[in-house]
Amino acid sequence: MHTREPTPPAPVPAPSGAAAALARKIIHCDCDCFYASVEMRDDPSLRGRPLAIGGRPEHRGVIATCNYEARRYGVHSAMSSALAMRKCPDLLILPPAMEKYRIASRQIMAIYRDYTPIVEPLSLDEAYLDVTQATHCKGSATLMGAEIRERVRETVGVTVSAGVAPNKFVAKIASDWNKPDGLFVVRPHEVDAFVAALPVRKIFGVGKVTAAKLEKLGIETCRDLREWTLVDLHQRFGAFGRRLYDLARGIDHRAVEPDQERKSISVETTYVTDLQTLDACAAEIRQLAGQLDARIERVGAAAAIRKLYVKIRFADFQRTTVECVAGETNVPTFIALLEKGFARRNRPVRLLGVGVRLEEDDGIAKGQFPLFDDKDDEESDAAG
Repeated sequence: MHTREPTPPAPVPAPSGAAAALARKIIHCDCDCFYASVEMRDDPSLRGRPLAIGGRPEHRGVIATCNYEARRYGVHSAMSSALAMRKCPDLLILPPAMEKYRIASRQIMAIYRDYTPIVEPLSLDEAYLDVTQATHCKGSATLMGAEIRERVRETVGVTVSAGVAPNKFVAKIASDWNKPDGLFVVRPHEVDAFVAALPVRKIFGVGKVTAAKLEKLGIETCRDLREWTLVDLHQRFGAFGRRLYDLARGIDHRAVEPDQERKSISVETTYVTDLQTLDACAAEIRQLAGQLDARIERVGAAAAIRKLYVKIRFADFQRTTVECVAGETNVPTFIALLEKGFARRNRPVRLLGVGVRLEEDDGIAKGQFPLFDDKDDEESDAAG
């Protein structure tokens, strides 16, 4: 177990007025290689050997997660299983056992909610907790973070890394600071110096493309980014410029949202053999649309549909998404979106997906929804 906290500072005056109103205590908890940890918990013989969870190489599978033994060989999530096996010939790849992981997740989330009702799950194994008003551990977020980690270890049998900070942005970065099985605390008066030294790629929303643009401008750290005015950043990066400006200064006013609405529903398939023609893709879209309708019916979301979209990943791994405004699913519309997206590259296709975007205040059942990759690398078009 790794626990690191900065040297206790000299006493500073307590915040008052508006500053006190904004002072928050946020914990970001992230399980260490969650799926793999659950498998190693259930089968101790797996410990100490390179292990990954994902699809089979011969079926063009992708790695969902892997343990630290596998990471030493350069294996990581979202890597193709075939490439992972080339990097680590001794890698054992197990298929996901999602129901087992969901059971563990429910146990973990229940522990989090013992400390605060303000819990925002990001995935099965990751969540923000706002413990500003919590009374456990005499109100100490640091002690709560340590106690939560110990309870998860003893009750569920997996380890959690946690970050404690005054806002979500800094807490999330802090949770990764001492992985695996670590706790890192950034107190309010330490935020400025902590963030200044961060590489800009640590900023939420900065993907490979934006990072490359920033590097060309000579911006490598948040301290470098602070040299740019808000006006200049807006001219270079549009609305995202404001986000860059704030986060480079450790400013993040986002609240922990305990009851996020489901924002989209989708189904997708990666094909063992590339789809060579538009007609072959259209036949698959019809099947996916049927699966999507069944999923929408299960959660009672039909009345909340506001957009349809089609996602395509080509054989060269380039991606595109085409969407349009619509109040219900419609196969001919999905086909039309497919045609528009396919024409962008006119190449064989390895993945197809269809989905709907929902009204934000639709009142349907709350739940976790898939998180997509950085938008930097994805071409998107509104075809309404």
